[in-house]
Amino acid sequence: MQKQRVFVSVVGFSDVERHALNTVFRLSEERDLSYAPWVASNDPDTAPRTDRAQVLLVDGSSAEAVLSHARQMPEGQWLIWVGPDAPEHAWRVLERPIQWSHILHDLDAVFAARQADSGLLDLDITAPGLLHGEAGAGDSPARRALLVGMNERESALLRARFLMAGVGEVDEAHTTNAAIDLMGRHSYVCGAFNLDDDQVDPWTLMSVFRKRNPKSVPAAVTELAGPLAGWWSRRRMRRNAEKFGVTALLARPLNLDEVAQLMNRL
Repeated sequence: MQKQRVFVSVVGFSDVERHALNTVFRLSEERDLSYAPWVASNDPDTAPRTDRAQVLLVDGSSAEAVLSHARQMPEGQWLIWVGPDAPEHAWRVLERPIQWSHILHDLDAVFAARQADSGLLDLDITAPGLLHGEAGAGDSPARRALLVGMNERESALLRARFLMAGVGEVDEAHTTNAAIDLMGRHSYVCGAFNLDDDQVDPWTLMSVFRKRNPKSVPAAVTELAGPLAGWWSRRRMRRNAEKFGVTALLARPLNLDEVAQLMNRL
């Protein structure tokens, strides 16, 4: 199968959102259909191999959005608008929090269809697969993950990794009551709990999570699992994690290799 790279021009967005998007770009490099940021450049060594991006991703709340709102799109370019007051020529309109999986599935279908029309690719795009290559069947519920007590950077990293693992829906909670409410309304394939957050009762939440999602992968995140913690603290944390049925114990700050091992369990 011939590899294809789609360039995306990004306008606006917070540092956290851009970090999550850049993570998705990097992870997509492993796929036959990948995505990369497009930046205009006069340097032939750094300029992308196209005079413009195929996709324009615009934060509707940014000052630069007015330019994208006013002008018509060139033929063959797709506008994705995030936020209110989207122009009529927007191809997709998203609300926050952004579920990258939904839009990437649609983009996969669009650009896979172009390859199919050109004779470079032979596939059925009526039901585009997940980024990890695992498509759901029929109307089965989307695979969901739950994040409890994560900071913005941890959330962005885990969301991007879940997306690439085929987990398209990610819920977040920052209080015990909010987490209990979410667990009462949804089923999850994975739950990650920050043991260092004093705003939640993570051990009780993990017990509830395991009872309601017996086939899921519960994960705990804590500084006490990291190399800077003392030997006895790490040992005690591992014993407590085993007692509560934690499948994965991740150190803070998050280690990419440990996160990758967690995703391989899904």
